[in-house]
Amino acid sequence: MLENLKQSVCQANLDLVRHGLVILTWGNVSAIDRETNLVVIKPSGVSYDDMTAEDMVVVDLDGNVVEGNLRPSSDTPTHLAIYKAFAEVGAVVHTHSTYATAWAQACRSIPNLGTTHSDTFHKAVPCTAEMTTEQIERAYEAETGTVIADAFRDMEPMHTPAVLVAHHGPFTWGKNAKEAVQNSVILEEVARMASITLALNPTVEMNDDLVEKHYNRKHGANAYYGQIKK
Repeated sequence: MLENLKQSVCQANLDLVRHGLVILTWGNVSAIDRETNLVVIKPSGVSYDDMTAEDMVVVDLDGNVVEGNLRPSSDTPTHLAIYKAFAEVGAVVHTHSTYATAWAQACRSIPNLGTTHSDTFHKAVPCTAEMTTEQIERAYEAETGTVIADAFRDMEPMHTPAVLVAHHGPFTWGKNAKEAVQNSVILEEVARMASITLALNPTVEMNDDLVEKHYNRKHGANAYYGQIKK
């Protein structure tokens, strides 16, 4: 079942290690097949050194295991909440990468300070509201998805495909697993750049016209960055 999706999700999880975004088992990738509404996700606590596509777990949008002998990631309810909230999302990544997690622990959104940020993330990468005691005790992982969705009430999630969960860490997403991992790589780098930039100049601000130029030349209706696909 969903063998190609299992392969891509497994490779995406391994790519997190290759890019230095996870240590031990601190991260996970999932992807959804929108035709069946089935999700393939990394198993909980399995070493990346031993992971294969056969280890991936298939769940439905209610979190029921449809296929697989291992328990799905403990973050599965958060992934499922993102898929339910954002219809265009095809894959989700969660890491505890150093700089992005530091911003999340500080409960600070990452401001758009330059063209590197603008090329991928249109707006500041938002940090969620802090979870209430009731949310934590009721259904912690699912409520993590709730605060993520709330952070995008006035934003387009595919224009800024990343979020910081307060006191926790980053989630990114994309049309597929490869793109979602790429967005995690970029998020960690812009988080690092923002940390250094604000240390050098705490009052710096970005020119809005420059934001729009750089975002739209890659993602706008008249985008011209890269090659024309034949």
